[in-house]
Amino acid sequence: MLALKATAVLLVAAYLAATAALALFQRRLQYLPDSRHVTPIEAGLDGVDELRLSTEDGETLVAWAAPPREGRPFLLYFHGNAGALIDRIPRFRGFIERGYGFLAVAYRGYGGSTGAPTQDGLMRDADAAYRAALARGADARRLVLIGESLGSGVATALAATHESAALVLDSPFSSAVDVAEARYGLIPVRWLMADQFRSDLAIREVRVPLLIAHGDKDAVVPIALGRRLFDLANEPKSFILAPGAGHLVLGREEIYPRLFAWIDATLDATQTVER
Repeated sequence: MLALKATAVLLVAAYLAATAALALFQRRLQYLPDSRHVTPIEAGLDGVDELRLSTEDGETLVAWAAPPREGRPFLLYFHGNAGALIDRIPRFRGFIERGYGFLAVAYRGYGGSTGAPTQDGLMRDADAAYRAALARGADARRLVLIGESLGSGVATALAATHESAALVLDSPFSSAVDVAEARYGLIPVRWLMADQFRSDLAIREVRVPLLIAHGDKDAVVPIALGRRLFDLANEPKSFILAPGAGHLVLGREEIYPRLFAWIDATLDATQTVER
C-alpha cells in the first residue's frame, strides 16, 4: 500500500512538473526562430530586394520583395514557426517564374529581424508587411495572402481584418491550441497557452476565396484540423488533398501547378465581376 501511495505521489509530481514546464517554456516550443540572415543576392535570387520594415512597436524586420509583371498578382507570404526565408527559395523562384510579385517577411526574432516572437508581435509584423506591400504598389484587389503552418494563423487573422483578393493556407490548423491539445492531450493546454492563434474564430470573418492544401500524412498539424478550418470557412472555398504527403505541400511538384491555376482563375473571376 505504501509503495502504491509513493508511486501515485511521484506520478502526480511528474505531471505537475511537466505542466509547469510547458507553461513556463511554451514559447520556446511554439517558436523556433532561425537567426540566419542571408540576402537575396547571396541566395541567388535575381530581381529580389531586401527591405527593412518598421513595426508599430519599434521592431525592425527583414523582408524580401519582388515586383509582379504587368497584370499579375502580388503575394504576401507568411512562413511557419521554424527556418528562415532562405528555406523558402524554391517557392519564391516559382512565384517569380510565374510573373507574380511577392513580399515575404521574416518575423521578429527570425532571419535578421529584431525582437522575440509572440502572437501579438507576429500580427504587428503582418500589419507592417501588408503596409509595405501596398507602399510598393500592390493593389489590395490583386493581393493574395499565403500562410504556411503557423503562418496560416497569421494570414487568416490578417485576411479577417484587411482587404485582399484571396487567402491560401498550406497545412493550416483550426487553432494552435488544437495542435497543442493533440500533442499534449493530458495537460490542460487550453488554460495555459498564451498564443492560441484562433483561426477557427477569425476564418468566419474572411470573405474572400479560400484555398487550403494539406497532406493526409501530416504529423505536425493533423489534417483533421485543416479540414475543421475548411468546414468553418465561408464560400467560395477549395481544398487540395495531397495523398501520402506530410507537412507543407504547396511546393510539391504535383501541387504547385494547381496553386497557380487556382490563383489565376480566382483573380480573373474577381476582375470579371468588378468589370
